[in-house]
Amino acid sequence: MTAASPAPPAPPASPASWRRRLPGWAQRWGPLLIPVVFAVADALLVNGVTPGLELNVSLVAAAALLLRRRFPAPVFLVTLPGILIGYIWFAPMIALYTVAERRPGPRLLGVSALLLAAAHFVPWPVSDFEPTAYRENTLTLIDACITSVGPIALGLLVRTRGELAARLDDLTRSRRRADELIAEQVLSTERARLAREMHDVVAHQVSLISLQAGAVQISADDAQAREGARTIRELSVRTLDELRHMVGILRAAGGDLEQLTPQPRLADLPRLIELSALDVAYEEADDARRTGRPEAVERAAFRIVQEALTNVRKHAPGARVTVRVMEAAAEGRGLRVEVRNGPPDASAVAPGLPGGGHGLVGLRERAVLLGGTLRAEPTEEGGFVVLADFPKVPPRA
Repeated sequence: MTAASPAPPAPPASPASWRRRLPGWAQRWGPLLIPVVFAVADALLVNGVTPGLELNVSLVAAAALLLRRRFPAPVFLVTLPGILIGYIWFAPMIALYTVAERRPGPRLLGVSALLLAAAHFVPWPVSDFEPTAYRENTLTLIDACITSVGPIALGLLVRTRGELAARLDDLTRSRRRADELIAEQVLSTERARLAREMHDVVAHQVSLISLQAGAVQISADDAQAREGARTIRELSVRTLDELRHMVGILRAAGGDLEQLTPQPRLADLPRLIELSALDVAYEEADDARRTGRPEAVERAAFRIVQEALTNVRKHAPGARVTVRVMEAAAEGRGLRVEVRNGPPDASAVAPGLPGGGHGLVGLRERAVLLGGTLRAEPTEEGGFVVLADFPKVPPRA
């Protein structure tokens, strides 16, 4: 039996994770007080514990760090005597770092760097400066430049890191919001598709059931059969009424060219007309029977005929209907669908089906989405005509 391989070492915890483990007071006061403690220790180690000018200016510089976040530039000026007289480093370097992090102006940073380098380079008292000590002066100047540039570079780095983190957080929130908007748009599109399909399919079938039930109610000799037909007709009317309310709720936004499947096409029109129980004359031109026409166009043409026949049953019972499918004569048009009905028959019984007012609106939306047009208007003979034209190639969604 082979020995189990040791588990890989856990990655080191980041400073942020360690900071989150600290108590609340430590997270709030630690970053403010720890630099002050280091600055006080620096002052005591360099100047001892005996009171004097050097120790006093060093302790003042250390204490001034408590206000460095609110007044970074004034606090930096207060710490300069500490490095000039008391030869301390922590307080002025921390103050300069704060200036770079919170006030990153080029002019302010340049002046602050020169002041810190000068305070570090010039000895105290000034009379002790020896211009001829070239080697010592050069080393001191290099040390002063590093002392000035280092805090500025670190402060700018921390500030840039904070800005990048804030921008990344903004981008994350923006992306999340964009995903939510896309999801809402997809949901609205699906609701619009569902509403359109419910109206086109269910309303047509239920109105046909109501019409057949009305015919049975009139022609049946048996009282029980007439009562059953009357009940079926009432249920159909109630179903269409509820469907109208549901369609109104679902119609939240427009859809695209893609629809639910399976979907009928122009080849299904004869069967639709046969089941319509209307006096329909169907005319299909030879040039309209060609194959290869976009499925979306044929589907929209079928729905237009279906909705027009439903409207005839509602508003013009007993009227003669003519359905024509042909190639459009206008330039750039591929297919024309015309549904024309005459005036209603006065002796025919109206089915009393409710209407939601969404049928022609949905058909017009279909035609526009496919780059076509739809016109619906009454005729001089007292009837109604629905005319739709579709292009050969619909535009891309």
